[in-house]
Amino acid sequence: MSLSPRFIALILAFLISLITTTFLAFVEGVDRSMLFVAAIACFVSSFFLVLYTIDIIVFREVNKMYRTIHKLKMKDFNMVPRKRLIRESNPLKTLNDEIFVYVTKKQKEIDELKKLELFRREFLADVSHEFKTPIFAAQGFIHTLLDGAMEDENVRERFLRKAARNLDSLDVLVKDLLVLSQMETGDIKMNIEPVDILQLSLNIFGRLENIAEDRNVTLKVKPDDLKEVWVKADQDRIQQVMLNLIENAIKYGNDGGKVIVHFNSGKKYIEISVRDNGPGIPPEHLTRIFERFYRVDKSRSKERGGTGLGLAIVKHIINAHGTKIAVMSKPDKGTTFTFKLEKVFQGAHSENEESLTSQASL
Repeated sequence: MSLSPRFIALILAFLISLITTTFLAFVEGVDRSMLFVAAIACFVSSFFLVLYTIDIIVFREVNKMYRTIHKLKMKDFNMVPRKRLIRESNPLKTLNDEIFVYVTKKQKEIDELKKLELFRREFLADVSHEFKTPIFAAQGFIHTLLDGAMEDENVRERFLRKAARNLDSLDVLVKDLLVLSQMETGDIKMNIEPVDILQLSLNIFGRLENIAEDRNVTLKVKPDDLKEVWVKADQDRIQQVMLNLIENAIKYGNDGGKVIVHFNSGKKYIEISVRDNGPGIPPEHLTRIFERFYRVDKSRSKERGGTGLGLAIVKHIINAHGTKIAVMSKPDKGTTFTFKLEKVFQGAHSENEESLTSQASL
């Protein structure tokens, strides 16, 4: 229903004219010609008076308020400007809608700022804690040596080695923070090229062989008959991803367990999964494991080593490849990390592609 100033003025003028003429009809001595003249005069005067009142005093001011709020919304939220307020619509309703949208967006912005502020405080607390541990440890060993323990050769060498290990862990932490910061700001560019991720995974198995043997963990690739799996990726970065996922699976899985890297071929993508049969991750932690410094079991994680930034870096690297990483875990059943990478279609790899596809169909 149109609620333009003219329509409202027309309706009100007609009603005023009708009421006035009705009352005059009961007055003695008033004939039809006088009623007609009175009705026309009342209608015209009422129409222009109401039109002026609504259009000048109400509608134009409402439009000014609308434009002001609309400009604020465009400025605050970088939105594309819309058309001006349509005069034939209900300006009060449109203004109310505009205010509601603006207030809603502002509230979301405030809520997001609160979350960011909480995240900033938690991050600073985590960074301070992570820095404090190796610094204080190295500081303690060095001061002990300076206070007189340096004369004992055995103590000196042992304390220096411990101080060096703590400083090495601090160096790794700083490097991980730098990489994560560069990934988040986009300073690190992906050098996408064909990569044999099967051979890359086997090389990582070799690097982690000692750790796996210490825990009696078996490392496997499936399907068993694969010779190569070519994908489009940044070799250094995807190697960092696979190293982190496989090493975590070894460290946090069960003694005597298995770590399986599984390749599943689709039409355009290769799905890569890293699976262990360890204790799993409790459901309440699954949504947070990719956060910086987040640890499911802080004491156990400290024993295993690591900076607490590995999965955060993994997430950003995978995102930079235009895909996402997913995690599934069940208590006492194990954990599986899965992501996809684009295939490399080459004639030399066709036989292996057929092997992958046939295994996937099984």
